Amino acid sequence: MLKRRAFWIIIVAAILAAGVGAAARKDRKQKPPQAAAENTLASALPTLEFLSSDITEVKPHDLRQILSASGSLRAINQATVKAMVAGEVREVLVREGESVEAGQVLIKMDASEYQARQGQAKGALAAARGQLDIATKARDNNKALLAKGFISQNAFDNAESQYRIALANVESAKGALDVAKKSLGDTVIRAPISGLVSSRTVQPGEKVSPDNRLLDVVDLHQMEMEAAVPTTDIMHIKPGQEVQMKVEGVSIPLIGKVARINPSTQAGSRSILVYIEVDNPQGALRVGMFGEAQLTLAKKSSVLTVPQSALQTNAGNTTVYAIENGKLEQKPVTLGIRGNNEEGAAVEIVSGLNEGAQIVKSNLGNLLPGTLVRFAKAANQTAAQSQ
Repeated sequence: MLKRRAFWIIIVAAILAAGVGAAARKDRKQKPPQAAAENTLASALPTLEFLSSDITEVKPHDLRQILSASGSLRAINQATVKAMVAGEVREVLVREGESVEAGQVLIKMDASEYQARQGQAKGALAAARGQLDIATKARDNNKALLAKGFISQNAFDNAESQYRIALANVESAKGALDVAKKSLGDTVIRAPISGLVSSRTVQPGEKVSPDNRLLDVVDLHQMEMEAAVPTTDIMHIKPGQEVQMKVEGVSIPLIGKVARINPSTQAGSRSILVYIEVDNPQGALRVGMFGEAQLTLAKKSSVLTVPQSALQTNAGNTTVYAIENGKLEQKPVTLGIRGNNEEGAAVEIVSGLNEGAQIVKSNLGNLLPGTLVRFAKAANQTAAQSQ
């Protein structure tokens, strides 16, 4: 009986010991080391992940304050070729797009009528000169007779009048011959300037009248754009001012200058026309191309700039988000002029940031300062590591 009782006491004691040991192990698991607790806390803090393209570095740039304008290009030197006389067109020697030199023959007209008129004028001049010879001899004879008293003064005056009339007839005939020669010359139409034929509105066999438009010739070496500028900005523009231009179909930007400013405003729009010259030595520009011009109103060299998209404005204060020591910080900044650098729309930073600072280049709204920052791996780097 006593042995059985002792047996059960030993069994109960073993069960109690096992329970105490399990409780101790459980307690140790619920109380991790201090380092593990700190890691758990750190992993619970918010973290922002950025791509490298989301961040930019504050660097010195040349900054230009610009005014944008647009318009169509036209040639500074262009000419409309018109008929000078009426007649039938016999030959048209050029077509659209062909290059011509000043003085080159472009069109030939039927000249038979004008050749006949020139011959008629020459005959009239010869007759007038014959009459002048007769009148000259009569006057000279009467002058000698008057000196000897053989004729009266009245008779001599009559001979003098006949001479003057004959002289006037010669001059008139000369003028008529000059007109006939010019009309005959006008049947051959020449290029007034060197350039390219831009339009042709006449064909051989057509009859044309004076001032009929036949051809257009443009010189593409010097082009200009007519742009409307608001009156509020016209005081910042002056002849000779530098202009950067982008033209449809031309991949590289062009440099031009303000050539002229119209002295009057445009009715309705209250804007003022500005004429911008641009060189075209390679002939890449064409009449009618649409262009956008950026007039440089002010320019600063080697100033710290940030993209305009990076700015945050709240209650009149301007800030940017910078990354310092792996954390996001909100930095108040003082701004200078706004304009464009070689990377796009930018603004000058007068104070608040140092060269080399890393900032968030886009306005992402309100972010929490002190947030941890990490950078996402580029797709090609991730692929390389997976291999």
